[in-house]
Amino acid sequence: MESSRASEKKKLKRKEILEKKKAADQLLKVASAQIDHLTSFPSFCYFNKNGLCLRLESGRGDKLSNCTKQQIQKLLKANMMGPYGSEWAVEEKVKRREMVAPEARYIFVYWNANEMMDNAFTPLLGFLHFRFTLEEEIPVLYLYELQLDSSVQGKGLGKFLMQLVELIAQENRMGAVVLTVQKSNSLAMKFYISKLRWELKRTMKFFAKHLIMKLKLYWRYIQFSIGLLGG
Repeated sequence: MESSRASEKKKLKRKEILEKKKAADQLLKVASAQIDHLTSFPSFCYFNKNGLCLRLESGRGDKLSNCTKQQIQKLLKANMMGPYGSEWAVEEKVKRREMVAPEARYIFVYWNANEMMDNAFTPLLGFLHFRFTLEEEIPVLYLYELQLDSSVQGKGLGKFLMQLVELIAQENRMGAVVLTVQKSNSLAMKFYISKLRWELKRTMKFFAKHLIMKLKLYWRYIQFSIGLLGG
């Protein structure tokens, strides 16, 4: 009798796990299928503050123009070659592969030029690279990159973009926003810990299995009520 009850409990538990996995996979599928994540947030399509007049555009990894790829690589090199040091040559190749992945989603930042300048070259001033994925059985928005040109740093743009990231995560019913930070990147560490009050998640399986010691993983829960966070 007891063994029968135990077997039934195992079946119910297995069924519950499969249902949660199915629900999470469906959330990720729907979120990734959206063409433009800015359409739900029209007030975030422009940033006019502290002397900046900027516009934001959406993009995806498998639709990047050659010009955009070059600008992304240039900005990554300018911001990340220092923190990575001698490891940058290897890391740059990794980032190039990540950049064009079909699942990569982007928010690009440009000067909000007037109509007469629409056909002119507009430099990329910053970008977000994020993906919707599963971490520890939780559907998350994983932020791969937040990169800003030095000319627009320290003016509230980074905080503005992170607010947008959390809104996109909430809109798509993700359980959390996750990102990694290079330990030696002191400016980024200060930004996420001091300004945004992000929490270091030391116990994640992902951290233990996949991150090199020079990286730290930060994790912020987004509250929603569909039972995917384990109660």
